[in-house]
Amino acid sequence: MHRNPSRPLSPHLTIWRWGPHMFVSIANRVTGAGLATVGAAALVWWLAAAATGADAYATFVSWATSWIGIAIGVGLTWAFFFHLLAGIRHLVMDIGAGFELSVNKFWANMTILGSVVLTALFWFLILGVK
Repeated sequence: MHRNPSRPLSPHLTIWRWGPHMFVSIANRVTGAGLATVGAAALVWWLAAAATGADAYATFVSWATSWIGIAIGVGLTWAFFFHLLAGIRHLVMDIGAGFELSVNKFWANMTILGSVVLTALFWFLILGVK
């Protein structure tokens, strides 16, 4: 395809100064894909184990309650809360609000902080840490 030399080139990602708003936008897509793939795999494994019998379910529970299972659970929980908050942020932006740079960066930072706080609170309640 021929490029018109009188038109400027589109800026590349290396030109832009990265900020939290750019991270949240990209991470929103990544967490959505991660939730769809890893979350679906965990759900299918759980359902198959429950349908197969007590031994298969015990194997699933032993993996899910091991340190790696809890780490995956914490990651999925963070991805869920992050995707939820980023989706709300994008919904607000879709109605035309929050495009001012300072407001956009503030809510991007609140999305990151909120997802970490909600994940910690969720696991605090689940594990019954006192």
